[in-house]
Amino acid sequence: MAVQIENLGSLERKMTLEFARADLAKAREARLAKVGKTMKMAGFRPGKVPKNLIEKQHGMQVDFELQFDKAAEIFYEESKKEGLALAGQPRLEPKSELNADKVVFDAFFEVLPEVKIGDFSKAEVTQYTTEIGDAEIDRAIDVLRKQQVHYHPRGQSTDHGDGGTNTTAQTGDQVVIDFVGKIDGVEFAGGKAENFEYVLGEGRMLPEFEAATLGLKAGESKSFPLSFPADYHGKDVAGKTAEFTITVKSVNWPHMPVVDDAFALSLGVTEGGVAKMRSEVKENLDREVKRRITSLLKNEVMDKLNFMCELDIPKSLVTSEQERLVEGARQDLMQRGVPNAKDAPIPAELFADQALKRVRLGLILSELVKKQNLSATADQIKAEIEEQAATYEDPKEVVRWFYSNPSRLKDVENLVLEDNVIKYFTSLAKVNDKAVSFEELSKLN
Repeated sequence: MAVQIENLGSLERKMTLEFARADLAKAREARLAKVGKTMKMAGFRPGKVPKNLIEKQHGMQVDFELQFDKAAEIFYEESKKEGLALAGQPRLEPKSELNADKVVFDAFFEVLPEVKIGDFSKAEVTQYTTEIGDAEIDRAIDVLRKQQVHYHPRGQSTDHGDGGTNTTAQTGDQVVIDFVGKIDGVEFAGGKAENFEYVLGEGRMLPEFEAATLGLKAGESKSFPLSFPADYHGKDVAGKTAEFTITVKSVNWPHMPVVDDAFALSLGVTEGGVAKMRSEVKENLDREVKRRITSLLKNEVMDKLNFMCELDIPKSLVTSEQERLVEGARQDLMQRGVPNAKDAPIPAELFADQALKRVRLGLILSELVKKQNLSATADQIKAEIEEQAATYEDPKEVVRWFYSNPSRLKDVENLVLEDNVIKYFTSLAKVNDKAVSFEELSKLN
């Protein structure tokens, strides 16, 4: 057995493997015997096919498989002996004839790069802080109230009132209308509807449509011109001007529930009423603030790591990552019920930049974890799982759910590992604290 290793580039290598075909004789005989036990052929009982016929039908395939297996075995043995850090799987190419006495393979592969870690003490990152007060809690509760909004006809007396003396359509009102549109006096497809319902101010309709509806009462009509944008999704009317006539069928004002114990109960707060509801809303907002701040810091740190570290990128790892991203995109389409998603062409090139960045960061993180001993501990993983589980009704069941699946545990481990890297980075870099409002925090990318 002989082995040679050549450098083909910064990370590319070629290992030439040579071994005697005779070394495979016993394994070949055993493999053919195994095949013969289940082989079926007309005129013979199963397992009773003569050796010469087994050889004739399966000999070449067995030779092919055994030679590849042997080449792979030698490759990994030599890689371990040479201390090679492999990046992905080798590409094995036979260089000799299948029946040659000396079998020769070339194994093309890449090794992991050297990662040059930058001086993190020269880096700066921003650590955002946000305080949650009564104003933020009130706004969050208003959002919850709007989710339970219901409508009453303007001018009609109800248990919640009549909406005031002004019965015209106003921003926030729900209106029900009939409309018809014409271009050059001719109705067009999609330009007519009856009992069409929408809420003024939500931006669902074109601005001219909403402007014409505002101020009308139930039973009133109005005509107005509407110019469709050149990029409007309806190609037949894009860039054209239509004359619309609308007739308002009903105008309904919005009623949001009063913030009281009954409202708290409707949100699942069974004890403590409004005070408990506000406390839970604050907990949720605090949790969202923590998640958002952590995400912003993580993204900034990862960008800094990407910029401050130098390394070559193994092409094979990028290709593998692209394939994973393509498969992930396909699974997403299938879950959404997209027709023919299983066979839809998804070009790997679409994910080239994303794959490159992920591989690069993965190698940097791996190097930092190894050199700085930043691996996730069992206690850290347990604490992270318990923190996530605390947001659910039955935390113990959620904890069991995490620990019952190695893949889920691995995801948590990776999350903790990233947190360890962030803590290490920020212990060296200059961290600038910046206080922002909840609204400002929500808008940051």
